[in-house]
Amino acid sequence: MVKILRYVKPNGLESYGLIINNFVIDRSDVEVMLGLKLPEDIVSFISGAYLNMILEKIGKLDFKQGFELESLKLLAPIPDPPKILCLGLNYIDHAEEQHKTPPDEPIIFIKPKTSIAGPFDDIYVPSDYVQQLDYEGELAVIIGKLGKRISASKALEYVFGYTVFNDLSARDIQAKDKQWTRGKSLDQFAPMGPWIVTRDEVENPYDLKIITKVNDEVRQNSSTSKMVHKIDRIIEVLSKGMMLEPGDIIATGTPSGVGVFMKPEPKFLKHGDIVEITIEKIGTIRNRIIFT
Repeated sequence: MVKILRYVKPNGLESYGLIINNFVIDRSDVEVMLGLKLPEDIVSFISGAYLNMILEKIGKLDFKQGFELESLKLLAPIPDPPKILCLGLNYIDHAEEQHKTPPDEPIIFIKPKTSIAGPFDDIYVPSDYVQQLDYEGELAVIIGKLGKRISASKALEYVFGYTVFNDLSARDIQAKDKQWTRGKSLDQFAPMGPWIVTRDEVENPYDLKIITKVNDEVRQNSSTSKMVHKIDRIIEVLSKGMMLEPGDIIATGTPSGVGVFMKPEPKFLKHGDIVEITIEKIGTIRNRIIFT
């Protein structure tokens, strides 16, 4: 399985690399071993043919050295995306828990890049602004190449890979605004990671288990099989009216089990809560909530 990740090295410098043979091989070491010059930023790496060049040569080399994963501070894999596009009501079971009919067309909203947080970061939430904080575990798609008016039949060709995403949401702000943007756009309201798993390593993105836990209590236990609009359809619809760019993040919606619809009463996140989201074949992110 090929994983691309960003991190802070033991010397304090930020970098990116690949996980090979359970070691993190830094970009600089890949350059030396394979005689390639790689871009300094990960979005440029994604948009080029660098990964294919590495994979063509990787079988001839014996990677036995690198950073141990535990020695690194992992960062969000995409630090500065052109766009963060998110879907609402895109799981059958999530629509059912709200007693709503799944939408005929994808419902889209956008988060700002300032909402990005790392896969294991503490999430700082202003207590004088947000009282009803909620989680939404989601599969996120990373776009790999430029495209517009992409047909569904070719849509997956534009996917570079997948990562785990938490669409944190201030339900009280959503209720006041009667729309989603502000309540989902606060700083650090998009934790993601821990890495990008390349498209070819996920044979079927529509059969992945999604589990969200809060303090080890399972809250969401579902599957991407319950998506209303599949990834190919999402890309087709989005690209009809906007250019998709390398590094764009598409968060594909959340299944049932969010806090606001818990019975007999909502279960909103509290100070000190640990939110853990795991997606089969992708990975796990884990964030502590800190109300300030």
